[in-house]
Amino acid sequence: MRAKGIGYDTGFELGGRVNRPFDPDLVRRELTIIRDDLHCTAVRLIGTDLDRIEFAAREAAALGLEVWFSPFPCDRGPEELLALFADGAARAERLREAGAEIVFVTGAELSLFCHGFLPGGSITERLDNVLASRELLAGLPDRINAFLADAAEVVRARFGGRVTYAAIPLERVDWAPFDIVSVDAHRSKEVEHLYREGVRSLVAAGKPVAITEFGVTPYRGAAELGARCGEILEHEDGVPVRLKGDYVRDEGEQARYLRELVEIFTAEGVDAAFACTFVCYGLVHRADPRTDLDMASWGVVKVLEEGSGTTYPGVPWEPKAAFGALAGCYAVR
Repeated sequence: MRAKGIGYDTGFELGGRVNRPFDPDLVRRELTIIRDDLHCTAVRLIGTDLDRIEFAAREAAALGLEVWFSPFPCDRGPEELLALFADGAARAERLREAGAEIVFVTGAELSLFCHGFLPGGSITERLDNVLASRELLAGLPDRINAFLADAAEVVRARFGGRVTYAAIPLERVDWAPFDIVSVDAHRSKEVEHLYREGVRSLVAAGKPVAITEFGVTPYRGAAELGARCGEILEHEDGVPVRLKGDYVRDEGEQARYLRELVEIFTAEGVDAAFACTFVCYGLVHRADPRTDLDMASWGVVKVLEEGSGTTYPGVPWEPKAAFGALAGCYAVR
């Protein structure tokens, strides 16, 4: 696999709240750990704030990492999206012209996260509507592909590097406007028997293939749920406070899942892969299983409720078993 990567959340604003702090020194240190200790050669920088993504992209490029500049807008309409991508593409081009290796990702899972493609006022409503009636998907490929054609044109007018889009399979993306086929590909029990063949089919189409998101959370049974394994949180006023039921923490399951999928991607000729994800601030680890929010976290590190870690003094987290598993996979040349 050419590019061994991980996703890095620079911050999402939802309902007026931002899910993580953004301390430049901490960001710089985390990116250095991603390069040196996880043995990543690429990082996918996601978030809703272009200033944060641009800062992180500059730091990652200085470290020699391949940067996937990935605005991840939420609850915006098509016109807002085009303006955001135009701004992001111009920022990415300035970095590229300065010598950085940059791929521009023209959004992610837009049909679920944004307005105008599926009915529903929020991602929860849109997902529930799709699950309740698959007929709603009938016109989705036409709508999403029409928009992505316009978006790719807007981006290419401002950015001279490679361009892609982080898709989910139900969107049935036409990849003609893009240089790379990129899919968020979480394996669940429903598709486990088809998963490897699905990856092989993507590669056989001819363009470079990137898995822009793969991973699972650290509790027993999470691997069977795939992309929905994180949906175990109860919220109060939009803030996660506890788990919905009783779960057994199992970092080993998260670690095995990552190893198994990296093996598939390597064997089947995937060009780039990005584990989901480095850290999920706000989902803290606690000894009490009912309030151990880290069991809903995709991160390969667990955020501490207070203080700093011992493995990396001064940072507010500790590596999970998944950290070591991914580092082991990526260290193999």
